[in-house]
Amino acid sequence: MKHLLLAGAALLGLAGTAPAQLVLSANDNKVVLDNGSTRTVRDPAPDTISVIDLLANPPAVRAEIEVPASVVGPPVSVAVTPDERLALVTANQRRDPGDPSKLVPGNTMAVIDLTANPPRVAATVPTGAAPAGVSINRAGTMALVANRAEGTVSIYRIANGQVTPAGKVEIGPVSSEVSHVQFTPDGRHALVTRYGDHSVSLLRIEGDRVVKLDREITTGVRPYGLAITADGRWAVVANIGRGTGDADTVSLIDLQREPFRIVDTISVGQTPEGIMVSPDNRHVAVTVMNGSNKPAGSPFHGPGMVRLLRIDNGRLSLVSEARVGTWSQGAAFSNDGRTLLVGNMVEKDISVLRVAEDGKLTDTGTRIRVGGGSAALRTAERPR
Repeated sequence: MKHLLLAGAALLGLAGTAPAQLVLSANDNKVVLDNGSTRTVRDPAPDTISVIDLLANPPAVRAEIEVPASVVGPPVSVAVTPDERLALVTANQRRDPGDPSKLVPGNTMAVIDLTANPPRVAATVPTGAAPAGVSINRAGTMALVANRAEGTVSIYRIANGQVTPAGKVEIGPVSSEVSHVQFTPDGRHALVTRYGDHSVSLLRIEGDRVVKLDREITTGVRPYGLAITADGRWAVVANIGRGTGDADTVSLIDLQREPFRIVDTISVGQTPEGIMVSPDNRHVAVTVMNGSNKPAGSPFHGPGMVRLLRIDNGRLSLVSEARVGTWSQGAAFSNDGRTLLVGNMVEKDISVLRVAEDGKLTDTGTRIRVGGGSAALRTAERPR
């Protein structure tokens, strides 16, 4: 494994030394955007993972290694264990061995040892077809992966630094295009977005057993990314829509009573790609393409945006917004909720924004350069 970048080497014994706040960016070099059209690069540089230190001022890349990644699927294709010792990275697409100008569904997930100096790929485990969103429970003992081209969720056990496949759960037909799966904070349930049939499925988790329940929550058009507040009271779903220039939506799911249900939906603009909740449960960051992924001459073309929503008494409201890059993907908050990172696929960098107590967003002007298009961002979801 080629080591691409290493700075502040003392930081990389993170799990065993000083406290840290890591953000991982999965960077795709296989696909680029040319005036509104995606194009496969025939002879791309390797995909990478960037390890970013949020305690630095400004946040800085501390290491970068070659790891297969993909911009296809929700920008949550990387996950970090609560102790920040391991990271998981799915690769929804890979190069076609028979035709380097084409991509085919991937079927693997990389396991990254973050305690190594530099970090390294410790293992590669099998997934279903076209793995996308991945999540780890707050106990750090189980991971789930949504397989978009298979209609399943893969289950993995995590123990003693090892990640072991432990079966699959059937969610729906291939056409359901399951995209992301997210644990509730208590680890008893998980929610699965079904892009292909506009719904969210519910899983029950008892020990190592994962079962699909007979409950499908109807969302907006093409639910994609999903995040859950740290207190477990609410989930938010980014309904990515059809990409036809129309305003799309975010839905709020009440998790405080069963059956879980959508209680509010708000318009956020064209194509909400990434979604993440703040650690204090109050705010939702949504990266909105806003037509930045469309041709310059399109009537729907516009600058990329990040919009901050507030959750208040079962309702969503817009608090503030800021411009970001082009074809922007993931969003990640610092542990104190005062810093927000947004990955910009086209610019191959990450925007750094400040979040005031009242939710006002301010662009710091800092851009973190990464080794490819930032396709996904994630921090550890720590026990609370």
